[in-house]
Amino acid sequence: QVQLVESGGGLVQAGGSLRLSCVASRLTFSAFTMGWFRQAPGKEREFVASISWSGYTTYYAASVKGRFTVSRDNDKNTVYLQMNSLKPEDSAVYYCAAGARQRATEVRLYDYWGRGTQVTVAS
Repeated sequence: QVQLVESGGGLVQAGGSLRLSCVASRLTFSAFTMGWFRQAPGKEREFVASISWSGYTTYYAASVKGRFTVSRDNDKNTVYLQMNSLKPEDSAVYYCAAGARQRATEVRLYDYWGRGTQVTVAS
């Protein structure tokens, strides 16, 4: 059974940084596009960033471009999300996901999901 486990969330002041990690198991990790999504209370899950299987192609939501950086280490089966200049509106549960399509921004295009990690940005 495929497993994606996120970590690195927490409470941070506005303007601060966090680095999220997602470790995959029982998955041919290097064959999948990896995505990060987030969901705030009462809102739909939204796309944050994605990275191609090779790591060469990344894609970001407009709201995080220039502040967040997605990367991966295929040897460690791990994808990262470096989040800088955090804002209160970035507060959400962050999920990583694995899918077959590059630049996929829709939830339905991802096949496997983690359980999420909470990020709270205090003003």
